[in-house]
Amino acid sequence: MVPAARRGRPRAEGADEKILGAALELLLERGYDRFSVDEAAATAGVAKTTLYRRWPTKDHLIVAVVARMQDEVPVRYSGDVRADLTRYLNAIVHGLDRVRRAGRPAGSGDASAGLVAEVAAAAARHADVGAAVHAMFARRNAVVLALLQEARSQGELRPDLDPEVLFDQLAGALYYRLLVTGRPLDGAYVGRLVSTALEGAAR
Repeated sequence: MVPAARRGRPRAEGADEKILGAALELLLERGYDRFSVDEAAATAGVAKTTLYRRWPTKDHLIVAVVARMQDEVPVRYSGDVRADLTRYLNAIVHGLDRVRRAGRPAGSGDASAGLVAEVAAAAARHADVGAAVHAMFARRNAVVLALLQEARSQGELRPDLDPEVLFDQLAGALYYRLLVTGRPLDGAYVGRLVSTALEGAAR
């Protein structure tokens, strides 16, 4: 028997990775204001309709690029929750620094929040973009919360500890420093942050 033909166009093979890779490269080079969705499609070698079917606006595409960057950072429990959290938060700081400097000349010394602020503003202005941002962080944070739950079950953290509150204290401090105070984010700050948070959380 001959299989029935599928309706509609098939998804282009590997198109998602091609588009996201090209978009990341352009975003880091151009920054938010000069980033072009059409140019991302051309650089990826796909039709504009292929891109727009997946991500209908510039902000949707940028959220997907940020999610891809997050997924590149491994999260796993090693038996030392302090080392795991320090490693992960340093990776967040590195990622934030990359997108903060997007579109800016090397060595410019600009300490503004840059692209991070643009994504936050887009999420506040548009409900669908906000939903995409919330879903991105919920999916990623679930992995970190699982790490903290494992550390708690292994006796590294207090049995009554709320992993979500602990992670809010850690990640929230990084974004507050970036978006509100503009103070430096570096390994020394991450070390102090983790130590202070774990003083009350450790068993």
